[in-house]
Amino acid sequence: MSKVIFTFQGSHLSHDGEVRGNFLHYNGESYEINKLPLDAPVSGTIYGTLLNYKGALSQMGNAVYEEPYNMPPEAPILYIKPINTIIGYGMPIPMPIDETELEIGAALGIVIGRSATKVSVTQALDYVAGYTIVNDVSIPHKSIYRPAVKFKARDGFCPVGPWIVHKEDINPDSLHIKVFINNELKQENTTGNLIRSVPKLLADVTEFMTLSEGDILLAGIPENPPKANAGDQVRIEIEGIGYLENRVMKEDELIAGVNI
Repeated sequence: MSKVIFTFQGSHLSHDGEVRGNFLHYNGESYEINKLPLDAPVSGTIYGTLLNYKGALSQMGNAVYEEPYNMPPEAPILYIKPINTIIGYGMPIPMPIDETELEIGAALGIVIGRSATKVSVTQALDYVAGYTIVNDVSIPHKSIYRPAVKFKARDGFCPVGPWIVHKEDINPDSLHIKVFINNELKQENTTGNLIRSVPKLLADVTEFMTLSEGDILLAGIPENPPKANAGDQVRIEIEGIGYLENRVMKEDELIAGVNI
């Protein structure tokens, strides 16, 4: 069993439990994940990272040497997924009424356990509380070095969950990631393909900014992120953590994130 931290919808309290397969063991009882009203188990700022997969950078080809880039990135390319984007397991992802598809960004979420400033690579994981699954949803766009808020920070564009797995149960640099849309495998990769490993990414980011307890740093999005349409069921699986599942819904069919 893996030890986890989770949150119920309508509550800001965190709970400790254990997970085996699709079942959460809590207070002496076992619950199937699909029958639990789980909220996003996060309390801090979510920072996204671009071009941290070897394949994603390779796909840019010679474009990284042209305007406006001029060279490959020398430091992590970060952006923020603000609080309006965050939703939990099973909650619908709103698709803007003027869009026809959304880009699904399967990301390992690194949950910070204590304030981290200028940490070394060798000590970086000492500052991690655990790991979760994040769907970094975007409207398809071409901006890379300056990620556009309009395309990445829409309401409901950051499902997180279903829980946080304690760091002791996870090797973050050797995790298989799969994306299914309507139960069809659309993407498969591994954190072994990261340009900056999780400890290296933490060291590089905290060199110029502090990460606080509860913050989540995304390890990156693999190349060729799949597209989802209205009505599609999206499931992201990360080895050792579980799966995060949400359905894409047209925003005019939702009120406060609820299907009507």
